[in-house]
Amino acid sequence: MDIVHRIGVKAAPAQVYAALATIDGLAGWWTRDTSGSSHPGGHVDFRFRTPTGEEIGGFGLEVLELAPERKVHWRVTQGPAEWIDTDIEFELSTQDGYTIVMFGHRRWREACEFMAHCSTKWATFLLSLRDLAETGRGQPAPADLKIGNWH
Repeated sequence: MDIVHRIGVKAAPAQVYAALATIDGLAGWWTRDTSGSSHPGGHVDFRFRTPTGEEIGGFGLEVLELAPERKVHWRVTQGPAEWIDTDIEFELSTQDGYTIVMFGHRRWREACEFMAHCSTKWATFLLSLRDLAETGRGQPAPADLKIGNWH
């Protein structure tokens, strides 16, 4: 089972790639509490906190592949059980002045309510990625769009 999304970003592929392939870039659209090594073979940690600083969850991943301006591929190694051993991929191309981001969170073991929640959250974070690349300002957690009682 896979979550897939497509978004067009009115920015150069290099800008979008930098937002996906660097710690500072990831902290600019996903969660401010991002650390680790974003190089192939490296490990990146993401922590999610409330606006008051209380940790409410997180996960870690291994960087499997970086192809400048074309692809970022990770494998989840720590976090919610449903995420362990899933792959997260961003494939970039250009079309009509846009950088097209084809996103996939792949290899879920089963469709479940948490998968549906994550699909919606991924959509909101992809819009944050777009905003960061287009305007220089994303909405990373804890300033992200809230969609319900799960974070």
